[in-house]
Amino acid sequence: MSGDARGGPPAAPPPPRASPELSEQLSEQEVKDRLTRLSRRGFAGAGVAGIMALLGGRWLQRWAFQEDDLAWPLRRALQANEAISRGLFSPEHLAPIFPLAAVGTMRVNGMAGLEGDDFQPGEWRLELQGLAEGPTSLDLAALQAMRRTEMITEFKCIEGWSTVAQWAGVSLADVARAHPPTTRSGRPFDPDRPEDAPPYVSLTTPDRGYFVGLDTASALHPQTLLAWELNGAPLTSAHGAPLRLVVPVKYGIKCIKRIGMLAWSAERPADFWAARGYDWYAGL
Repeated sequence: MSGDARGGPPAAPPPPRASPELSEQLSEQEVKDRLTRLSRRGFAGAGVAGIMALLGGRWLQRWAFQEDDLAWPLRRALQANEAISRGLFSPEHLAPIFPLAAVGTMRVNGMAGLEGDDFQPGEWRLELQGLAEGPTSLDLAALQAMRRTEMITEFKCIEGWSTVAQWAGVSLADVARAHPPTTRSGRPFDPDRPEDAPPYVSLTTPDRGYFVGLDTASALHPQTLLAWELNGAPLTSAHGAPLRLVVPVKYGIKCIKRIGMLAWSAERPADFWAARGYDWYAGL
């Protein structure tokens, strides 16, 4: 018996599908017309994309200006990283100390500020500026007469390599105690109150070919050292003789060799690598 389950008349069969042979046949002229329309649309789309690219390039040239050799969006990202690093910084946070057996060979990496042929080690002095007592200069013997500090820490290069090194010298905090900077309040300098000191320290080589800026909190960190010895021997010229900076809580780009001047500053000082697109703070 034919019909559906309800007993009605049989359902009408579905209409037959059109075969390819029954599809719409386009004339040659219609095909050409459609291709022409598609070509015009593609050309218009490409034109719009080209105009947008041109305008975008001009926008970048106009608005993505450089700050210290870096496009401002990237510089803002580095500044955000600095804010986080500053928030986490503490003078109680010390870099790890290693055993003597871990000491390796320090690479000679970077000769900016050391290339002059007229440097005379016997005439070297460390010029100090921004002091309560006025500018002064110290020879190596005067620095070595202060309390000696030794440490074995890891030197980390921003290029990705690291070496454990043994250093000896005088802490920058001890130099500041002996020759205090002018404070903001006018009270005597106290290294335990770095907020009362000028906020920055500038260090340069004698020829001004290399220069580094430090925040005062990092400069007064107990492991920040003005070093004259490396791995049990006096510094060589290539490693910054007669005096270099060692800051284990910073990357090596901050560890300026052959310091000629140290100046306390109210303004953020210029920095050699920050001016070339790197992080000014360079904290670990």
